[in-house]
Amino acid sequence: MRFQLSLPVAVTAVTRAGSEYVDLAGLTNNISSSGVLFTANFQPDLGTAIEYTIKLNNAAPQPVNLRCIGKVIRSERMQYGYTEDHALYQIAATLVRYEFVRPKKDIDSSH
Repeated sequence: MRFQLSLPVAVTAVTRAGSEYVDLAGLTNNISSSGVLFTANFQPDLGTAIEYTIKLNNAAPQPVNLRCIGKVIRSERMQYGYTEDHALYQIAATLVRYEFVRPKKDIDSSH
Protein backbone atom coordinates (compact mmCIF):
# COMPACT_ATOMS: atom_id res chain seq x y z
CA MET A 1 0.00 0.00 0.00
CA ARG A 2 1.31 3.45 -0.94
CA PHE A 3 0.57 6.52 1.12
CA GLN A 4 0.23 9.81 -0.75
CA LEU A 5 2.37 12.13 1.38
CA SER A 6 4.11 15.36 0.44
CA LEU A 7 6.92 15.67 2.98
CA PRO A 8 10.34 17.33 2.84
CA VAL A 9 13.14 14.92 1.98
CA ALA A 10 16.90 15.47 2.18
CA VAL A 11 18.90 13.25 -0.18
CA THR A 12 22.57 12.33 -0.25
CA ALA A 13 23.56 10.80 -3.59
CA VAL A 14 26.72 10.03 -5.51
CA THR A 15 27.45 12.36 -8.45
CA ARG A 16 27.42 11.06 -12.01
CA ALA A 17 31.24 11.05 -11.96
CA GLY A 18 30.99 8.76 -8.94
CA SER A 19 33.68 10.59 -7.04
CA GLU A 20 31.72 12.77 -4.60
CA TYR A 21 28.51 12.98 -2.66
CA VAL A 22 25.96 15.75 -3.05
CA ASP A 23 23.24 16.84 -0.65
CA LEU A 24 19.93 17.79 -2.22
CA ALA A 25 16.38 18.55 -1.15
CA GLY A 26 13.04 17.43 -2.54
CA LEU A 27 9.46 16.45 -1.68
CA THR A 28 7.94 13.01 -1.39
CA ASN A 29 5.01 12.06 -3.62
CA ASN A 30 4.24 8.74 -1.99
CA ILE A 31 5.78 6.30 0.47
CA SER A 32 5.42 2.56 0.98
CA SER A 33 7.14 -0.11 3.06
CA SER A 34 9.38 -0.92 0.07
CA GLY A 35 10.26 2.54 -1.24
CA VAL A 36 9.57 6.17 -1.92
CA LEU A 37 8.71 8.33 -4.92
CA PHE A 38 9.98 11.90 -4.63
CA THR A 39 10.58 14.99 -6.74
CA ALA A 40 13.92 16.80 -6.82
CA ASN A 41 16.00 18.96 -9.14
CA PHE A 42 18.67 16.37 -9.93
CA GLN A 43 18.80 13.11 -11.86
CA PRO A 44 20.77 10.34 -10.19
CA ASP A 45 21.99 7.34 -12.16
CA LEU A 46 19.89 4.18 -12.00
CA GLY A 47 21.20 1.78 -9.38
CA THR A 48 22.89 4.57 -7.41
CA ALA A 49 22.92 4.02 -3.67
CA ILE A 50 21.28 6.90 -1.83
CA GLU A 51 20.53 7.94 1.69
CA TYR A 52 17.40 9.99 2.23
CA THR A 53 15.85 11.50 5.32
CA ILE A 54 12.12 12.22 5.40
CA LYS A 55 10.94 14.85 7.88
CA LEU A 56 7.83 13.26 9.36
CA ASN A 57 6.64 15.85 11.88
CA ASN A 58 9.19 18.64 12.06
CA ALA A 59 6.70 21.11 13.59
CA ALA A 60 5.77 18.87 16.50
CA PRO A 61 7.16 19.35 20.02
CA GLN A 62 9.26 16.21 19.50
CA PRO A 63 10.18 16.14 15.79
CA VAL A 64 11.21 12.83 14.25
CA ASN A 65 12.80 11.96 10.93
CA LEU A 66 12.95 8.71 8.99
CA ARG A 67 16.51 8.05 7.75
CA CYS A 68 16.55 5.54 4.88
CA ILE A 69 19.10 3.71 2.74
CA GLY A 70 18.12 2.50 -0.71
CA LYS A 71 18.93 2.65 -4.39
CA VAL A 72 17.50 4.52 -7.36
CA ILE A 73 15.26 2.32 -9.52
CA ARG A 74 13.66 5.00 -11.73
CA SER A 75 14.37 8.61 -12.62
CA GLU A 76 12.32 10.62 -15.12
CA ARG A 77 12.35 14.27 -16.12
CA MET A 78 8.97 15.83 -15.40
CA GLN A 79 7.11 17.56 -18.22
CA TYR A 80 5.94 20.44 -16.03
CA GLY A 81 7.07 22.51 -13.06
CA TYR A 82 10.53 23.45 -14.23
CA THR A 83 12.43 26.20 -15.96
CA GLU A 84 15.20 25.70 -18.48
CA ASP A 85 17.83 26.06 -15.74
CA HIS A 86 16.02 24.01 -13.08
CA ALA A 87 14.57 20.75 -14.34
CA LEU A 88 12.55 18.60 -11.95
CA TYR A 89 12.84 14.83 -11.83
CA GLN A 90 10.59 12.19 -10.34
CA ILE A 91 12.75 9.60 -8.61
CA ALA A 92 11.77 6.18 -7.29
CA ALA A 93 14.05 4.60 -4.71
CA THR A 94 13.92 1.40 -2.72
CA LEU A 95 13.83 1.33 1.05
CA VAL A 96 16.36 -1.29 2.14
CA ARG A 97 17.10 -0.09 5.66
CA TYR A 98 15.63 2.65 7.87
CA GLU A 99 15.78 4.15 11.33
CA PHE A 100 13.84 6.80 13.18
CA VAL A 101 16.04 9.68 14.35
CA ARG A 102 15.34 12.72 16.43
CA PRO A 103 17.14 15.97 15.63
CA LYS A 104 19.86 16.73 18.17
CA LYS A 105 18.88 19.26 20.82
CA ASP A 106 20.98 22.36 21.30
CA ILE A 107 23.25 21.95 24.30
CA ASP A 108 23.26 24.83 26.73
CA SER A 109 26.91 25.36 27.70
CA SER A 110 26.03 27.47 30.76
CA HIS A 111 25.07 24.40 32.84
